[in-house]
Amino acid sequence: MALPPPAEREQLHTRRYHFEGFRRTDSLWDIEGRIIDTKHYAFENRDRGTVQPGQPLHEMAVRLTLDDDFVVHDIVADTMASPFSICSGVTPNYRNLIGAQIGPGWRKALRQAVGGSDGCTHITEMLGAMGTVAYQTYVSDSDSSNRDGKPRRSSLVNSCHAFAADGPLVKEFWPDQYTGE
Repeated sequence: MALPPPAEREQLHTRRYHFEGFRRTDSLWDIEGRIIDTKHYAFENRDRGTVQPGQPLHEMAVRLTLDDDFVVHDIVADTMASPFSICSGVTPNYRNLIGAQIGPGWRKALRQAVGGSDGCTHITEMLGAMGTVAYQTYVSDSDSSNRDGKPRRSSLVNSCHAFAADGPLVKEFWPDQYTGE
């Protein structure tokens, strides 16, 4: 179902995320993300002068390097555009995530390592979403038979509405975990 037509309006802001997942030749995985915020009008900025329409207000990129257990082996963050020149000074703090594991507790690990003034809201928010991208990248490659779109991991049970333990997909894919009638 598409969204219903909106009321008459003026576009003011656009945020774009772009994520990609890669298998490396050394058996590790790279997950890259980028965020770009633009305004649709010119405005004055304390550190940058006039920011023109379409010129990035925020532009940040991250590369996570993971192993098969989703443990972070390396992370590089970069701030190419931000409202304040001081913003880019926080990117080295993201190396505090080396050794953390994507999975249950990932967002908590982010808050502990780079939460508040130890990090950048935009980079940290993006890293939260990159956990799902890492999973999608890994399952796409780790089991080539998965490319038919059928889920293979029973750990998905109760992870979302589609995989509810009492729902039709769990009944089909993991009948031993099905809790419906």
